[in-house]
Amino acid sequence: MIPRLLAVSLATCAFAATGFAADDTFTDPAAAGVDFQIQGEYSGENCGAQVIALGGGKFRLVGWDSGLPGKTPDAKKNQEIEGALEGGAAHFKNEVWEATIADGEMKGAGKDGEKRTLKKVERKSATLGAKPPTGATVLFDGKNADAWKNGKMDADGNLACGTVSKQEFGDFTAHIEFRTPFKPAARGQGRANSGVYLQDRYEVQVLDSFGLKGENNECGGIYTKHKPLLNMCYPPLSWQTYDIEFEAAKWDADGKKTKDAIVTVKHNGVLIHDHAAVNGSTTSSGRKDGPGPGPFQLQNHGNPVVFRNIWVVEKK
Repeated sequence: MIPRLLAVSLATCAFAATGFAADDTFTDPAAAGVDFQIQGEYSGENCGAQVIALGGGKFRLVGWDSGLPGKTPDAKKNQEIEGALEGGAAHFKNEVWEATIADGEMKGAGKDGEKRTLKKVERKSATLGAKPPTGATVLFDGKNADAWKNGKMDADGNLACGTVSKQEFGDFTAHIEFRTPFKPAARGQGRANSGVYLQDRYEVQVLDSFGLKGENNECGGIYTKHKPLLNMCYPPLSWQTYDIEFEAAKWDADGKKTKDAIVTVKHNGVLIHDHAAVNGSTTSSGRKDGPGPGPFQLQNHGNPVVFRNIWVVEKK
């Protein structure tokens, strides 16, 4: 069990807590304020915590038995507690635990005398920075956006969302890295929405779903079709990875579909879809389900989501 009353000491933090408007968006951690400094993942012996910033000094603590999701196979969510900054600290109350986070460390003590220490961690995907194998088609390596229709790069050399690949693909293996902005006051689909469209037909959702349930319209979901086996979304402004195996739908000579598309996805190196059959296109903003290859679309939904290190290996 993880601490159930959390007090976050801000004595060493130079930021002041401020309110956020629903459309406040941050792409630079240095400008994101104290809420960003508190939010994140904390790990201890047989326990873990995900602290979600909700804007204006408000937070949600998601507790995990055994450890953080994806770090240990028997991780189990045990509780969610709302909290808020009060008098220079963020408090999450109940009758069982008291705890403090300071200098990246959470220390908790229960009324029964049990004590816990959790340290803030910044996990990185096991496939982050994966090199394209021999024969791969490199769609983006930070040098230019020539492989994309109206492709644009930001000042840091990342590929902006809102573009479609010029090349089309049938069956493939793909590696894609992405980063969502920090939008603490936004909720639901307003929280850094984007998506990776396979063949411009089947969307793997991109969203800041850190600490949420993991639904089919959240990060890692095959939009409207399949929720991920596990929510492996990292905190906003973390670089994340999708590693995708795709088998195109099959159609006969009369135009009748004989087999659904099959999608396998690893999110941040952890399997979240295992040969999932997708029985049709997932969105009206791309192509309809049909025969033939298709491009990648990196959806623009009004958020500064960026991508990098995109490569594809076609299966002949």
